Amino acid sequence: MLKRILALSVVFLLASSVAYATVVRNRVTIKGSDTMVIMVQRLAEEYMGKFRGKVIQVSGGGSGVGIAALINKTTDIANASRQIKDSERNAIKKAWGKDPREFKVALDGITIYVHPDNPVKDLTLAQLKDIFTGKITSWKEFGWEDKPIIVYTRENSSGTYVFFKEHVLLNQDYTRSAQSMPGTASVVNAVSQEKYSIGYGGVAYAKGVKIMPVRKDANSPAYLPEEENIKKAIYPISRYLYMYTCEYDDPDVKSFIDWVLTDEGQGVVAKVGYFSVK
Repeated sequence: MLKRILALSVVFLLASSVAYATVVRNRVTIKGSDTMVIMVQRLAEEYMGKFRGKVIQVSGGGSGVGIAALINKTTDIANASRQIKDSERNAIKKAWGKDPREFKVALDGITIYVHPDNPVKDLTLAQLKDIFTGKITSWKEFGWEDKPIIVYTRENSSGTYVFFKEHVLLNQDYTRSAQSMPGTASVVNAVSQEKYSIGYGGVAYAKGVKIMPVRKDANSPAYLPEEENIKKAIYPISRYLYMYTCEYDDPDVKSFIDWVLTDEGQGVVAKVGYFSVK
């Protein structure tokens, strides 16, 4: 009898272990870009509704947070609104023993937010650089009121912060007076309430603010971050949004990423307010 009880206990433990392993395998963790978090949460909801039993856990914190989690092997997928750096790629390879796979999952245009009452018609990349580095400090320079320009940025763990610094500020430092915000929604909220402010972020967040058209230079036409302009790369601050993983050979990770890149998944991307890569 004792032997039978012990045998049944072993069988129960093995069955429990298998069941637990199944739950673990069905769970995919995704961390990173704040720009992407609303999009990937929506993708996860649609995916889990379509494929019962699958669990996709999504959190933000910034591209740097997601990439660090991938390096530390605490996430399956890292969302990033910028490409990973060589140093990050090397750290990931050291941790995992292989290079990460890169997937372009959406298109975005870094959008310049100003208050709805702002009458300025457009800004050039050079003017944006001067504003965000502190060279230009008053709206008087653009024919408006002689009021200080209140600058909002993202925190330095943000991929958007890094992309904007590299491509607009040309790697110069942000002005010391810039107010760092914990997320894109916070930037939008602050700009919507402060008449003389300016900020930036993903196009899908642009609610309750004026979107400022941007010129590549003084002799170029001004463009808005609209689908056609971004797909043709004529909007001056166009970019891809990325997913990185070292576990594409895992069937659950592969299934989710592959679905994101289908017409159905890209339709969700468009509904959120970003643009399809197809």
